[in-house]
Amino acid sequence: MFNINTQSLLDLLKYNPSDPLIFSTSLFLFIFLIFLVFYNLFGKNKMVRLGLLIVFSLYFYYKSAGYYAGILVISAAVNFLFARFISSTEKPLLKRLNLLLAIILNIGILGYFKYTNFILQVITEINKGQFEPLSIFLPIGISFYTFKSLNYVFDVYLETMEPTRSFRDFCVYVFFFPNILAGPIDRASDFIPQINQDLYLTKEDLGKATFLIIAGLFKKVVIADYISLNFVDRIFDFPLRYTGIENLLAIYGYSLQIYCDFSGYTDMAIGIALFLGFKLMDNFNSPFKATSIADFWRRWHISLSKWLLDYLFKPLQFSIRSLRIFANIIALFITFVVCGIWHGAGWNFIIWGALHGFMMSFALLIQKPKQKLYKMLRIADTKFLKFFQIIITFHLVTFSFLIFRAPDMQVIKDAITQIKDFFHAEVFIQFAEKMPIILGLMVIGYILHFMPVKIEIGFRKFITALPWYGQAILLVVVIWIASQFKSADIAPFIYFQF
Repeated sequence: MFNINTQSLLDLLKYNPSDPLIFSTSLFLFIFLIFLVFYNLFGKNKMVRLGLLIVFSLYFYYKSAGYYAGILVISAAVNFLFARFISSTEKPLLKRLNLLLAIILNIGILGYFKYTNFILQVITEINKGQFEPLSIFLPIGISFYTFKSLNYVFDVYLETMEPTRSFRDFCVYVFFFPNILAGPIDRASDFIPQINQDLYLTKEDLGKATFLIIAGLFKKVVIADYISLNFVDRIFDFPLRYTGIENLLAIYGYSLQIYCDFSGYTDMAIGIALFLGFKLMDNFNSPFKATSIADFWRRWHISLSKWLLDYLFKPLQFSIRSLRIFANIIALFITFVVCGIWHGAGWNFIIWGALHGFMMSFALLIQKPKQKLYKMLRIADTKFLKFFQIIITFHLVTFSFLIFRAPDMQVIKDAITQIKDFFHAEVFIQFAEKMPIILGLMVIGYILHFMPVKIEIGFRKFITALPWYGQAILLVVVIWIASQFKSADIAPFIYFQF
């Protein structure tokens, strides 16, 4: 009756390096719905439900990373054992030794896959040789699950949480598919206690989950993918072919793209997790509303910012506290250089991190005289000051994203040269006429970002008040709209490469 090509179906379900299983694909939506049915069917049987979650999470990761999923399993086993060793011994020296070994192993694995070629390239260039990169595959999401595992080991060492005695529960935490590829980097102390709770979703949970998935799909597919594939990528590939105004619009476009791409993924991850009965931490809080670089990092990639604050900045600051204010400056700069390195193996990432470290350090140095100046001008804590702080911070962040996005320094130089020497503002009218959808999506994206929080809360309440079939219809409509914007090739989430 049904003519099903079994081989084609098997090929579809196998790992394909050019086709990872991501939230915005129809394949994921289909198999997730099937999984969700069985997950809820066995909702009261905790052993079966968690077993299904582990198996599906491993399949999800296999579909994105192939047999490198074995590294994920090894990482979970090793870190679980290290935490047990740390908690079971009373000797401080043995505790520190196990912690050091855990750090070396985790960072060593991450470093091999992510930074070997970059280090060899730098050494080769210093020796003026010809570099031929090694064939090293970067397992998707390795930076995220490595930091998740280290977070658990650190917290056990610092005695801020009791280690779990269940390897199954630890696997649920490490393998959990909604946040394994691109975060948020949830704390084990927040996540693991949820594992043994009964599966129960309130009407508010369902409404919030639906709202977040709708918002994530719209931001990722409709805004980020469309402006990337049809505008931003073209400009960054050949900036000298375009005027300064087009280069500037592309820089603004990339800032919006990376925000919508990454926060869209996070929205969907949190929404999907809610459907499974888990609450993940928020990872974004309107970052372009930030009034300073420090405020930006309290709003952008919050889980990474808190991780670096707790496990790198604070220990560094404490170890050199005798240097007083310079302890903060040195610790800040090192932390953000590491942040840049974490994002990728390239000079652009290192420079991007160092730039943020410099801006944070400089702001710390001038903090007191700046406050005195504001008081003298009588503009402290005024809306006027806040407006200009947001504008300045946004442009500093946007310029830093130019460095973040550019494949090499020449692209940065070319883009700045075009803006400075070949601006041609009149081309904006032609741009608006020829690319109205691109301009419209950029305007809509920024309006949605800067709109008052109460409007977002109101829309979420509206969705929550709908009956389940109303929410389902709304979700289907958004999926249909997203499919109209989607190109033949779905763009992977930007942060998958980190």
